[in-house]
Amino acid sequence: MENVTVAEAPVPRVGVVVFLLRGETVLLGRRRSSIGASTFALPGGHLEFGESFEECAARELKEETDLDLDEIEFVTVTNNLFLDEPKPSHYVTIFMRAGLKDPDQVPQTVEPDKCDGWGWYEWDNLPEPLFWPLEKMVRSGFNPFPNSN
Repeated sequence: MENVTVAEAPVPRVGVVVFLLRGETVLLGRRRSSIGASTFALPGGHLEFGESFEECAARELKEETDLDLDEIEFVTVTNNLFLDEPKPSHYVTIFMRAGLKDPDQVPQTVEPDKCDGWGWYEWDNLPEPLFWPLEKMVRSGFNPFPNSN
């Protein structure tokens, strides 16, 4: 077996993303990062040491969009391997659901190096291509809206 130091060994990371709902729409942005570049994805990012899922979701959403969350809740978790990427990675992704504290607030593109912009999309008319973990959920029949089938 090859000698690999602890610092070099790949480890899973934890991502937290948010289904931010407004009426019958969900907020998506076009990714500019190395993993999933040019695909549409939910806002979110890495869980920091000591953070709750709710705290991470609120912080990441504020950092990326300048929006404030209301009524945040856990939805599901997925285990994602990105083996075909230039730098293979493994993410455990926590999916949260929330609404806007102020429904009139408009998302800002705070990190243009990571996202080309934000838009509200109807669940039955999502843009393409979707970031593959989200696409997999959509294909499975998942619906983030409460009280849907």
